[in-house]
Amino acid sequence: MGKTRLEAFFDGVAAIIITIMVLEMKVPHGVAFSALQPLLPVLLSYLLSFIYVGIYWNNHHHMLHTCKEVNGVILWANLHLLFWLSLIPFTTGWMGENQFAAAPAAAYGFVLLMAALAYAILQRSIIASQGEDSVLKRAVGADWKGRASPLLYLTGIVLSFYSQWLAMAVYILVALMWLLPDRRIERMFERRKG
Repeated sequence: MGKTRLEAFFDGVAAIIITIMVLEMKVPHGVAFSALQPLLPVLLSYLLSFIYVGIYWNNHHHMLHTCKEVNGVILWANLHLLFWLSLIPFTTGWMGENQFAAAPAAAYGFVLLMAALAYAILQRSIIASQGEDSVLKRAVGADWKGRASPLLYLTGIVLSFYSQWLAMAVYILVALMWLLPDRRIERMFERRKG
């Protein structure tokens, strides 16, 4: 079956996730810039989560570009990823409202960990359906970022109970690793053209 509906559904859910996050932010009651100071943790957690949703949207787009068609396993793997991404607004709000306290920061890391694992499952499902010689399999190769991310999330979860700022630094580090679009897939298509 075609992949158009899956792409459109993912795009729509990603847009809703971002919309929910921004609607959860409360407007300050003062008119001076100092009224924003108490909201700084909320704004920072929103910024980080917006970047994460953008990273998943971007990489999902690149990954599906390698697919000719999708099957039921891919559809369910995609829904599994969307489930974990849909929890980002909740953990973002909890963490921001409580100024990066230990339990909310750990829960945020857990959702990021589960989203990373769900993305890996989706990636493997696509490779299985497209064959071991698929464009995606050749593009991801050893996938050091995909293997390092869950380990870093686990580190962040543990660190959140000792130093929330170190935990946040780990979550930011992983986002920075993925911030630039994953060029591996683009390079594979460029090689095929040349």
